[in-house]
Amino acid sequence: MMDWTDRHCRVLHRLISKKALLYTEMVTTGALIHGDQGRHLDYDEMEHPLVLQLGGSESQDLAQCAKLAQDWGYDEVNLNCGCPSERVQRGAFGACLMAEPKLVADAVKAMRDVVDIEVTVKHRIGIDEHESYEFVRDFVGSVSEAGCRIFVVHARIAILKGLSPKENREIPPLRYEVVERLKRDFPQCSFVLNGGIQSHQQVLDLLPKFDGLMLGRAAYHQPWLLSEWDALYPVQDQAQTEEAAANSGIEQRMLIEEKFVQYMHQQKRSNGTPWSHMSRHMLGLYHGVAGARLWRQVWSDSSLKDLESMAVMALAHEAMDRAHLRVLDES
Repeated sequence: MMDWTDRHCRVLHRLISKKALLYTEMVTTGALIHGDQGRHLDYDEMEHPLVLQLGGSESQDLAQCAKLAQDWGYDEVNLNCGCPSERVQRGAFGACLMAEPKLVADAVKAMRDVVDIEVTVKHRIGIDEHESYEFVRDFVGSVSEAGCRIFVVHARIAILKGLSPKENREIPPLRYEVVERLKRDFPQCSFVLNGGIQSHQQVLDLLPKFDGLMLGRAAYHQPWLLSEWDALYPVQDQAQTEEAAANSGIEQRMLIEEKFVQYMHQQKRSNGTPWSHMSRHMLGLYHGVAGARLWRQVWSDSSLKDLESMAVMALAHEAMDRAHLRVLDES
C-alpha cells in the first residue's frame, strides 16, 4: 500500500471507523534516518490506534526507527517481511527476509530492547520454492523466540522472480489453512489473516478462525466497508451500540464526505496541500450507490482544481442527484 495509505487516507478511514487498527504505508529505515522524519511520521491524533510499518533489515537501524515510532506516539511498530516488489528486494528487505529468519529474529529483539510498544511482523507463507509448511513454521518459531507475539500473515507464497507485485497478490493460491495451522502450533502467539478478503461477509466468516483480519486494497477501494467493523468489537456501552446501528445509509456517507472535505479545506489553508492530492482517497466512498460514477468524475476533474473543495462537493452532489432523477424517470 505504498503511496496509498498516507496520513490523509488514514484520516478518512478513521472518520468511518473509530476502532479499526490503521497502518501507515511502509517506510524504509533509510528514509527515516536520513530523510525528512516529519514528512514520514506526522499524523493526526485522531488516527489512533496507529501502526508504523517499517521496511529494513539492519537491526541497529530498525531499533533506531522503532524508538522514533514510540517517541512520536505510534501504538505499534510492524516489520514488513512480505512485500515482493523488486524495489524492496534491491534494498534486501520485504519478503526476501523470510529466507533469513535469524536476521529477522535479531531485528525484532533489537527493536523490542528499546521500545515498550508492540513489535509485530508481517510476512508470507513462503517464498519461491520454499513453500512447505515447515519453512514458514520455522520462520515463525525463530521470530517468536525473539519476542514477537503478533504475526500478520498474507496467506500466499511470494514469487520473487518472475511475478509482479500485482501478480503476487493474485496468482499464488490462497492457503488459509496454513495460517490456521500456525495458530494451532503457536498458541502463545496471535495470527492476523491477510489476503483475498473482499467483503464484509468474508470478514464474518473468517474472523472466528483467527485473531484478526487485515484488508488492504478492498478497504481502500470500498472504504465504507470499515463502517461495519466497529460493531464486531466488544460493545462497551449502549451509546456505542446505537452509534454503530446508525452508521449506515447514504446520509452517513454524506456526513463522512462533508467531514473529510472540511479536513481537506483545513489542510489547504494550513500547509497548502491541494484538495486533489487528498480527494483521491475517497473516490470509492459511494461504491455501489446510484450516481457514484458521476460523483467520482467530478472529484476527478482536474479542471476544477482551482475551486474550493466545498464547491467541488456541491458540484459532485448535483451530478449524483441528476443520476437519481434519471433513475426515477425510468422507473
